[in-house]
Amino acid sequence: MSSNDADARRNIPYPDRGFEDLVAEAVAEPTEGWDFSWFEGRATEARPSWGYARSMGKRLAHAGAALDLQTGGGEVLDEAPALPPLIAATEGWPPNVEKATRRLGPRGVVVVASPEDAPLPFADAAFDLVTSRHPVVARFTEIARVLRPGGTYFAQHVGPGSAFELVEYFLGPQPEEARRARDPYAEKAAAEAAGLEVVDLRAERLRMEFYDIGAVVYFLRKVVWMVPGFTADAYRPRLLALHELIGKEGPFVAHSTRHLIEARKPSS
Repeated sequence: MSSNDADARRNIPYPDRGFEDLVAEAVAEPTEGWDFSWFEGRATEARPSWGYARSMGKRLAHAGAALDLQTGGGEVLDEAPALPPLIAATEGWPPNVEKATRRLGPRGVVVVASPEDAPLPFADAAFDLVTSRHPVVARFTEIARVLRPGGTYFAQHVGPGSAFELVEYFLGPQPEEARRARDPYAEKAAAEAAGLEVVDLRAERLRMEFYDIGAVVYFLRKVVWMVPGFTADAYRPRLLALHELIGKEGPFVAHSTRHLIEARKPSS
């Protein structure tokens, strides 16, 4: 297909395009990084009121040494107008490590390949600021270890039951323990057990809308823990039914949950 043909196809309103066309496009799209610009005009998600990237940028501007955990492709960290003299980032998925290195290397960020469940490959008390946006898991014992006395962990986490309307459409009703996972107050308790003082904790439930089946397919390919093992072929009957439902009733509505957590390591 020529670039002109592709551009012309994109100009067709998404609900008016066929199921096969929408799914094929979503399956072909690369998924590395945390750039969600592909969803423009196809899906929306309300943003938390606290403006995480902006607030993170202000803290980075005043830090001496900082660490961004599970940085993805480095997109959020790269939004910061100014970075501290010493800054590192970790990422566990090889395609994202490569993408983050290309993006952040010119800004002096050292990107370290490190699995999410491994000990952080840094010395004790190495950083006065640790940040993260949507970590798979927050290992507070390790975070506390690498923070200097008086240092801060500042992060936005995915909350409990996020996008469960979509999850349960494909997987059926989920057990109560799955709904309670990522509870902000459980994470507060874990941070305090690791020796950190939680000074701010805020949570919000936010509306999501999917305007076409391609957006659903791409979202589930990109956010792989929502429907583990998802492929368009494996879930074709459910995707086709959802495509028809969107055509009749309009966007599929779900709700994400997010919480902001700020925790400090005592000075003494």
